[in-house]
Amino acid sequence: MIRCQNLVKTFRRARVLDGVDLTIEGGERVALIGSNGAGKTTLIRCLLGEYAHEGQITIDGLSPRQARAEVLGRIGFVPQLPPPLKMPVGQLIEFAAAISNAEAETITHLARRLGLDVDALAARPFNRLSGGMKQKLLIAIALGREARLLIMDEPAANLDPAARRIFFDLLAERLQTATMLISSHRLDEVAPLVNRVIELDMGKIVLDDKVADDVSLSGRMRCHLVVRRAEPALAKALAAWHFSADDTGTRWQGEVAGADRLRFLGTISRYVAIIKALDWREEGEA
Repeated sequence: MIRCQNLVKTFRRARVLDGVDLTIEGGERVALIGSNGAGKTTLIRCLLGEYAHEGQITIDGLSPRQARAEVLGRIGFVPQLPPPLKMPVGQLIEFAAAISNAEAETITHLARRLGLDVDALAARPFNRLSGGMKQKLLIAIALGREARLLIMDEPAANLDPAARRIFFDLLAERLQTATMLISSHRLDEVAPLVNRVIELDMGKIVLDDKVADDVSLSGRMRCHLVVRRAEPALAKALAAWHFSADDTGTRWQGEVAGADRLRFLGTISRYVAIIKALDWREEGEA
């Protein structure tokens, strides 16, 4: 599906992409990782046909530069930074549907699943939304196109835990129909979603590895947590995950999306000194 051969991109005298050779086949879910400045966003913009470059890129055999409209018509894209659009939300949904041969009702339905109150926000300009609201709408627009190729640059940024869980559910529904390229500077953010990891460093691919493909994106983990004493900071963190406590504030229970396991463990690891017991298991397990 995606082919890059000796891809080079230079800004002034700085070589941001340095001889990238890359093939991504249909059905692969690829994490594109690396530190800030590694070249991830530049690679994505080359794939979208935004930048002239040396070397060759094809998507389904087409050049993103020479056949840009046709290539973009096959891609659902979530940018790292939302565009500064002043268009009202309702109008933006209609416009996005019209230019991509999608259904406005589908985009609206996806936005509502992510927790966006589309009806209440229909007249509000896009640039007046919060960061989380913008991200939900951009995800809904990208997925609403039902494209065979999804390219997402830090897609979970600004999403609350509930929206992240639904986002992973939506991606799980596309596993059999879409190829995914997900950019992130943190592997733990995207590890449960992917079956291949590519790392960029100083414009070069330094790691290209297949990973286990048996993680359930739509699975749920029932979690029970016991702490030695009530701790306000921990209580606030767990409340953000919609956990509930007993009257003493020392026993907590809740649900974590399968794809959010690493991030949840990262949250509670800050309080390991007061954690007495942690038990979690996937729903349906004895």
